[in-house]
Amino acid sequence: MKVELYNHIMKQQFSRRKLLKGAAGAGAVAAVSSIGTGMNMRPAWASSSLRAALLKVPGVGTGSPTDADWQKVGEMTLGPTKEVIKEGEFKGVKLRFMGLNNQNLHNLLFRGFLKPWEKYTGATIEWIDLAQADYNARLQQSIATKTVDFDIIEMGAPFEGDVTGRGLASEMPDWVKTVIDMDDYVGYLKAPVGTWGGKTYRISIDGDCHNFNYRTDYFDNKDFAAAWAAEGHSGAWEVPNTWQKVQEVTKFLKGKKDPLTGLDANGYLDPLKGWGGFGFYFLGSRATAYAKHPDDPAWLFNAEDMTPRVNNAAWVRAIQDVLDVMDAQPADQINADPGTTGFSQFLAGTGSMLSWWGDIGSNAKTSDTSVVGDVTGFSILPGSDDVWNHKAGKWDTLASGPNYAPNMAYIGWGVYVMATVDSDSKKRKAAWSAAAHLGGKDISLWASAYPSGFQPYRKSHFDSSEWIEAGYDEAYINDYLASEGDSYNHPNAAIEPRIPGIFQYYSVAEDELAKIYAGQYGSAQEGADAIAAAWEKITDQIGRESQIKLYRSSLGL
Repeated sequence: MKVELYNHIMKQQFSRRKLLKGAAGAGAVAAVSSIGTGMNMRPAWASSSLRAALLKVPGVGTGSPTDADWQKVGEMTLGPTKEVIKEGEFKGVKLRFMGLNNQNLHNLLFRGFLKPWEKYTGATIEWIDLAQADYNARLQQSIATKTVDFDIIEMGAPFEGDVTGRGLASEMPDWVKTVIDMDDYVGYLKAPVGTWGGKTYRISIDGDCHNFNYRTDYFDNKDFAAAWAAEGHSGAWEVPNTWQKVQEVTKFLKGKKDPLTGLDANGYLDPLKGWGGFGFYFLGSRATAYAKHPDDPAWLFNAEDMTPRVNNAAWVRAIQDVLDVMDAQPADQINADPGTTGFSQFLAGTGSMLSWWGDIGSNAKTSDTSVVGDVTGFSILPGSDDVWNHKAGKWDTLASGPNYAPNMAYIGWGVYVMATVDSDSKKRKAAWSAAAHLGGKDISLWASAYPSGFQPYRKSHFDSSEWIEAGYDEAYINDYLASEGDSYNHPNAAIEPRIPGIFQYYSVAEDELAKIYAGQYGSAQEGADAIAAAWEKITDQIGRESQIKLYRSSLGL
């Protein structure tokens, strides 16, 4: 689809949302979704009894799943393992698995999922649990000191340059590709993602993008609408579809009261505290509509010489946007990292707008901590009235309307087996079997629908009838899945490069952003220049020529 046509359609996205919420039948939903997502929706009759039963564990609206639920799901999805692995085949094998413990998810779920696998195969797993803020440092230490002390790792595609590019991972056996049904992945997660040098290393368990989450009770509020008009704002009181409107709405809400809690109202929530490099994605989600021009695949660096773009007019505007609404943020926001904004604030009823990964959509309906499940809506990230043309050095206003550039932040978590197992065929097979169990097609549907740390990433996940049968509200789930699918398939999506050191760039950017937000720089431009200077040093340390080559390759140049 041409960018111009897509942008024209996306100008109507909020009208489309109203259609989805009012659609009486699947025909109307499918018609709209086929335009937005480009995905083939699986018919309702294709839903297996196993998948339906899985989604009843424990049941949408019954509270957060427990370890017993995770183990039950792991047991119910052992079929593919039993087809290729004999009972007790891995007796005596010990594996070490390194991953996250964010929000008491990730590794904790994996433990439950894999307990039935351990019982059946005879293998045992030792766990290395890391906080998100500690992840990059721990991984980079293992790489730098050549002390890889784990056999399986939960890792994102951006680290593939650091790990697979250095020959530290084990190549995926062909039998695994069949077990996990890789053809079911959404397009942007297929090769070259998960591959290096033509070899496959990754089992995807997630497909990351940032979408836009908002409170419907704010934007249906008649008092807010009347005050908006009385204050002389242009246009109707409605969900913002550009960052310019996000800013206007955020400033407008300062001093007003939250319609759900009665506490102070807040507009857009910015995480102002770093998160081990992962917090940089949130500035990126403010910046991509400004920085990712439809005619230019690059938005982080110049493709010709790796000169940073993080200090160009687009990124400086995004930083300034944050600075301009800091006084409208919740108290002590300077100490709020993304985990805080998503789980302690938005889901708990603080704030009206948030960019986050897809976790918000599933947690809103299935987590004990959520109070916003009935008042949450979704769309792709806001656009911008204009977009920076880096090559021309000016702002462009597109004839097609606002520029949209969804942030494909992190390209999703995957499971990778390390080369540490390659000298032992039994251990290698065991490691890949454990990884394949976690990345199975059916278990992935459960993980997408319930709190897990993962969001929809397979074409089969976009059969909304399965979610509705599980207990999700039809309008809600179609809204959510459309925000995911529209982001994955957007022709101007901002996809980050899989180059070595990417989290070194992000981590140093976070350090400088903390100084900017604390007022230690005279201007947003000065702070952005400091980030760019630090990025130049990293590029030179890693090797500019090799980075240029890999960056261009990641952009398809």
